[in-house]
Amino acid sequence: MQSSKSKRNIQWDKYMVYIIFAVVFVLFALILGNKGFLQPRNLINILRQTAMNSVMSLEGVFVMAAGQIDLTVGSITAMTAMLVSLVLQATNNIFLALIVGLGFGALVGLVNGLLVTKLKLPAFLATLGTMELVRGAAMWITDTAAVPIENKLFCNIFGIGDVAGIPVLVIWTVLFYIAGILIFNKAAFGRHVLATGGNENSAIYSGINTQKVKIIAFTMSGAFAAFAGIMYAARMQAGRYSYGDGDEMSVIAAVVLGGTAMSGGTGSVIGALFGSVLMGMMNNAVILANLSSAQQTMIKGGIIILAVAISNLSQRKKKN
Repeated sequence: MQSSKSKRNIQWDKYMVYIIFAVVFVLFALILGNKGFLQPRNLINILRQTAMNSVMSLEGVFVMAAGQIDLTVGSITAMTAMLVSLVLQATNNIFLALIVGLGFGALVGLVNGLLVTKLKLPAFLATLGTMELVRGAAMWITDTAAVPIENKLFCNIFGIGDVAGIPVLVIWTVLFYIAGILIFNKAAFGRHVLATGGNENSAIYSGINTQKVKIIAFTMSGAFAAFAGIMYAARMQAGRYSYGDGDEMSVIAAVVLGGTAMSGGTGSVIGALFGSVLMGMMNNAVILANLSSAQQTMIKGGIIILAVAISNLSQRKKKN
């Protein structure tokens, strides 16, 4: 009897984000339908606006499922956007800009991984420090000035273009999530991530190099955040130090709402996507409702509290 009850609880937790998503969507459709919420243009715009956070949320699944946390994602997007913009301004070489941007993100992720695994720093504190360093560098590199991008091909491929009416930002997001599902659900690395986050000692005894798993997860996190920075720059046709400011909190909320435990050991790639779009849908709704920026920030904070509360309740039920 207890086993049957436990299974029902686990199933409830597993589908929580989809239930919340459906309820919130219907609620907004009823309340804001006359303000254009259900217009196809608005719904596509939600997907376009959440593309960057969705890509960052994907890497968040790997890091948090491994029992870690990464606060640098927002600052990496900003610095990457600045670097890519500067390289394009100097050389107009898209390939070189991509190499520099993605390389920078991966390098920061690698540093985070080494700080956590080799120096044994708590991930929260290590990435908090790195976040401030990178954000400061993004501000300093051009003295907070924006860097315009005049390469239209770059902007079309990674930001403002579309294919058969589908925004390229949405297409890139779908491609990333297909790869994420294959890696997380089908590849050995995905199983190693879950094992590391679930019980690191047991994972070590079973032959898994947990330090290597964490380093790879952090490196992927940095690279994915860098690509989000490339998307930001291409969409806005400029690099700005303010990109991604506060996105780390939105990513954590989306990932946790999507079913990834903050303590590690469980994770859902598709859940993170729904969590990210849910966050974007709420942002869109409060704008349509003409709420102030202060009210929007308060609602965002409430969502983060809700996400953490759901995660904690889920873990307690599983332990009981």
